[in-house]
Amino acid sequence: MLTVAASAVAQTQLEKPNFSVPSLISTKFFGPNAFPVPDMSDGTTSDRVKFELYGDGYLCSLTSRPTDDITADLFARATIPLFTHRVNLVIWMPIFEWHRTTAAVNAIRRVKDPDRTITGFDSGDVYVSTDILVFEEKRHGVGVVLRAALKSASGNSFSTARFYDDPGYFFDVAAGRELFSVSHGKSKTALRMAASVGFLCWQTDNGRQDDAVMYGLLAKLTSGPFTAQVDYGGYIGWEDDGDRPMTLKTKLGWSFKDFSLNAEYQAGFKDWPFHQLRLGFTYTLPEMFLKNKSQEK
Repeated sequence: MLTVAASAVAQTQLEKPNFSVPSLISTKFFGPNAFPVPDMSDGTTSDRVKFELYGDGYLCSLTSRPTDDITADLFARATIPLFTHRVNLVIWMPIFEWHRTTAAVNAIRRVKDPDRTITGFDSGDVYVSTDILVFEEKRHGVGVVLRAALKSASGNSFSTARFYDDPGYFFDVAAGRELFSVSHGKSKTALRMAASVGFLCWQTDNGRQDDAVMYGLLAKLTSGPFTAQVDYGGYIGWEDDGDRPMTLKTKLGWSFKDFSLNAEYQAGFKDWPFHQLRLGFTYTLPEMFLKNKSQEK
């Protein structure tokens, strides 16, 4: 079934890897959640449990009409310190996705029976990462986080180019530093900068895989309960068949007590042909909760 689906998308013989023919199993020829550019780290880890829930809306720039591919999803992420703030377990996924694609987009993606509008609901891939704080900023002048992540092959509808039934993984290292900080009363204003580099890999077809170099730059301004962040990043695959996406993400946040309301706009360049609007919230468990759990042990 996987071979048939991959053949429908790539239109190549899958009897053996053919490295002279692009697989087209890449960001450009699938839905926005199939091969996303991962959110980069700012060089810190969390000492508290966090739960995030977002609603996403996507329009596509693959054709002249953005409504040729409309996508909406519900996205969730959990960050869990593993007995110490220096190690976090992070789990995230699009819980479900609704999409509608027209014949124009389906023809470009080479799906089966492209001459019709396709509408459907799908579940997405699960990502699990371990984030390790290698160097603390207060001691070494810069915070360094090593991240290792795995991607499941649980996404549905690879025959319609929404997800591809493939495993994947990535490693990256992010270094960040607070450049300046000004206190005013009980709050402060601070600017943080970070950069990251890594390696990402996913299986494409019969015995073949695509390897990519990841990169990212981030600037984050915090003033009292308000946060503004901009990060630019992407990855460069070796096949060069739509596997070199670049994105610019702009994020705004407002915190109150243990909640924060968040908004994000992501614009894709080159091989990520989407515009994304994300709205949602983050709930951080009270610090006392963690202390009580520690005492119980």
